[in-house]
Amino acid sequence: MILVDSSVWIDYLRGTSNRPVEQLLAWLQGGDATVDLGVADLVVFEVMRGFASPKEQRRARDLLLALDVVEIGGLDNALLAAEHYSALRAQGYTVRSPIDVLLASYCIANNHMLLHRDADFDVMAALRGLRVVPH
Repeated sequence: MILVDSSVWIDYLRGTSNRPVEQLLAWLQGGDATVDLGVADLVVFEVMRGFASPKEQRRARDLLLALDVVEIGGLDNALLAAEHYSALRAQGYTVRSPIDVLLASYCIANNHMLLHRDADFDVMAALRGLRVVPH
C-alpha cells in the first residue's frame, strides 16, 4: 500500500502543482489496479480541519474516504513512534509533527510506502528506513 501524507493532499486540494501532486493525480485518474492507495485516519483529520466552506470539506471527505483508511493511533504504533522519535532526537533531529512520526512508524512497521512533500519524512527515510515514493 502507498499512503499519502497531508502535505500532498492539501496541495492537491488547493490546486498546487508539484511532483508529488502530479504522481497522486496520475494514480487517481489512471485507475491503476496495481496501486493500492490509502490514507491514515490522522491524515484525514489534518486535511479536514482546514476548510472554511462545508462544500469544500464534503469534497475532500468524499475523496479521502473513497480510499482505504488505516488507523495509526493505536498503542503499538504509539510505542513504536516514541522509539523512532527518541532515536531521531539522539541523532540530532527533532520531527516537527507527532502525527508525522506516527504515520512514518506505521509505514515502516507495515512495509508501506509514503507519498509526501515534507522534509521530516526524508530524514526518517534516511535514518529510520521509511520507504518513500521518490520525488
